[in-house]
Amino acid sequence: MAYTTETTPSLQVAELDDSPEKIFLPPTDPNAEIIEIPGYTLVYLNGACPRTYRVYKAHSMIGVIFQYITHWSNAMDQIRYAQAEEAAVGLDDFMKVAKKSRVTDKAIAA
Repeated sequence: MAYTTETTPSLQVAELDDSPEKIFLPPTDPNAEIIEIPGYTLVYLNGACPRTYRVYKAHSMIGVIFQYITHWSNAMDQIRYAQAEEAAVGLDDFMKVAKKSRVTDKAIAA
């Protein structure tokens, strides 16, 4: 499978049998499947079950969450969430704690 980059650096095209398939569509792409929830934008990435969504907060991607038939997961805290918003907030909270921990570790090392 060959990958090429078009005019947008974050947009890649997988070339299979002369029929290009766009992957990693940015949230601004009109073909992207998007779920808007307060504070977050989810962009469908792939998968049947679980469906995988990239999570954006403002204009930055913070990670991925997964939609299963019965629940949502962010694969960071191993908690099953009833709603996408809860999984996104859990992911965001986890990333904030990880960032603070990394900053504290650097301060201790200094």
